Amino acid sequence: MKKVLFLALAAASFTFASCDSKTENAQENAAEQVEEAGEAKADAMENAGNEAGADSVENATEAQADKMEDAADAGASQATPAPAAGATTTQQ
Repeated sequence: MKKVLFLALAAASFTFASCDSKTENAQENAAEQVEEAGEAKADAMENAGNEAGADSVENATEAQADKMEDAADAGASQATPAPAAGATTTQQ
């Protein structure tokens, strides 16, 4: 029973892991790098005594990274073609 459960869990993991396209993953990685760079800059500013500036930089880079991730997610959903104009779908 444990083997069957483990195999089912492994199969489900592979299914969910393959949902993102390479382009979407690349865009999300770029967003993560932007966020990490912003955090590093904010940490340096905070260590220099500029906490207000550090908060501002961190908030701005988080917002930019979020926009990049949202764009990656939106692009993935647009990659699925819509039905042709005038096409109908029926289930029998």
